[in-house]
Amino acid sequence: MSSNSHSVLPSVGMSPCTSTTGTTNHSYEIEHVQFLSEMIGNLYLNDEFSDTVLIVQNEKISVHKVILAARSEYFRALLYGGLCESNQNEIELHDTNIVAFKCLLKYIYSGKLSFRNLKDDVILDILGLSHKYGFQDLENSISDYLRVILTVHNACSIFDCAYYYDLKQLNKIVLSFIDYNAKQIISENSFYNLSQNGLIQLIQRDSFYAPEIDIFRAVVDWIKANSPEVEEDGESSFRAPINMDEILTYVRLPLISLDELLTTVRSSGIISADKILDAIELQTNDKVQYRGYLKPEENLATSKMGTMVMQGEMKNALLNGDVNNYDMENGYTRHTITEATSSTSCDNGILIKLGTQAIVNHIKLLLWDKDLRSYSYFIEVSIDQKKWTRVIDYTRFYCRSWQFLYFPTQVVQYIRVVGTNNTVNKVFHIVSFEIMYTAQTVQLSEEGIIIPKHNVATRELSAKVVEGVSRSLSSLIDGNTVKYDWDSGYTCHQLGSGAILVQLGQPYMLDSMRLLLWDCDDRSYSYLVDVSINLWDWEIVADHTRDLCRSWQSISFSRRPVVFVRIIGTHNTMNEVFHCVHFECPDQSIKLPSAGQPSPSCLSVVTAQFQPAETTLEEEKDEKD
Repeated sequence: MSSNSHSVLPSVGMSPCTSTTGTTNHSYEIEHVQFLSEMIGNLYLNDEFSDTVLIVQNEKISVHKVILAARSEYFRALLYGGLCESNQNEIELHDTNIVAFKCLLKYIYSGKLSFRNLKDDVILDILGLSHKYGFQDLENSISDYLRVILTVHNACSIFDCAYYYDLKQLNKIVLSFIDYNAKQIISENSFYNLSQNGLIQLIQRDSFYAPEIDIFRAVVDWIKANSPEVEEDGESSFRAPINMDEILTYVRLPLISLDELLTTVRSSGIISADKILDAIELQTNDKVQYRGYLKPEENLATSKMGTMVMQGEMKNALLNGDVNNYDMENGYTRHTITEATSSTSCDNGILIKLGTQAIVNHIKLLLWDKDLRSYSYFIEVSIDQKKWTRVIDYTRFYCRSWQFLYFPTQVVQYIRVVGTNNTVNKVFHIVSFEIMYTAQTVQLSEEGIIIPKHNVATRELSAKVVEGVSRSLSSLIDGNTVKYDWDSGYTCHQLGSGAILVQLGQPYMLDSMRLLLWDCDDRSYSYLVDVSINLWDWEIVADHTRDLCRSWQSISFSRRPVVFVRIIGTHNTMNEVFHCVHFECPDQSIKLPSAGQPSPSCLSVVTAQFQPAETTLEEEKDEKD
């Protein structure tokens, strides 16, 4: 048999290549990466071919310059950068743990590192070396591993390391863990091994929540453990000096009870009498910076978290989490609206006590919404029910359904929700209540009203079309600007009778809005837009009653609080009905079809901008007459 008749079989580690024409040719790629990695790894701690010796804690380690230089910019500069070490056969590495360095060296040669049987302090030393020598991938992998093994026993050590090496993501996670377990952390021996900067970073946080007297005791013990000791010969032991006065400024003495201030704190001898008196004075003036529990994006108003409703009728309904099964008789907590429940603080209302002091800035509550009624209300918060801070004041506004409320971050334990108006009767009803800290940023006006960036005229944010005729109740605010035609996809009203009325879920500070007039032919409209906060007082924000307008309309006006938007059509060049396809506020400036392009849902060409009429409606009528 000739050689040409023999079939060609790929050997192990070889794969056929495919040509650009899609057919398989007989060229092959050989891939023996695993063999290469294994052979280079065999050079680890091997004197063969070694050309340099590193000295770590008096132990000599044979290495290969080219491998170290290829793996690390640090070693490339050290061994080939023209420094004095470049010409030395032996190089000593100072301040380096031998066990950690050997682990790192094995990683350099093999690309592998096992944490099995390694103590936490060795792993932290490896993290420090990977940071020092520029092994970013290893640094990230160790950080990921430390998050997994994080406990109250090693949290302080990991935090100190993350803080020192500026590992932001690891630092954030460890701080959150320490905040959550602060009471246990301050009793751990590892707490006394914190650096001074690390200690300050912890105790200065509002979210480092533990009894202040316990924090004080822990700080005093830390100072004793880290103060230089005087030996018998009069010399101090080698320890970094600490700044006791600076550390103590972060202990919040006003949070310590008067009895503890006059006994425990005073007897410690490290706080002057004047500072103790200052703390007592701050207590009487209510000028106290509180600490509180911080759990971002987690609802604290649950029975699981120890929260309870202390005041209000039908208390059990408010915190049960059921936002679907409620009616005229059940599923809400309520209180009677009396003359006392005005815009001034009072003892009436629905009172909620959290399971612990907490840092919060966001409340989400559901007002009873099975009909068109609206409510007005205010919300106050307190630590001790003595001093109340009003965080929400919607006493002037009509609100409905879900309320999404934001306010400056506070430490609170008590929340009081007081209804001041119900457009149907004299009872205030809340179906659901949530409170939390959120990292979401929201711009607020001086009155504490949201200045929105995104469209708030949506069903998800409790907006509702109160007046207007449509095949679909919410077609005006469902976000659809494409699927509309002669029969559907718009909201309308008869000219000279009624209007299109939209109610937002709560007040927003607005300075713009946008609407899409029905534009499936070449008709034009005239209209008026006014706004209100209570259905009684109206302000005109757009008057186009003397203009011919079509398609998209952008409206700008001076910023003001808005709850209701009323769109009143005054003219249609085709018939006696005013049609609006879409409404949004504020104006989202969505890119629209340019002139000359067909509308997605219509056969006619539309223009995307407001066009003032060349003649007024009166002049047009006169010309026809």
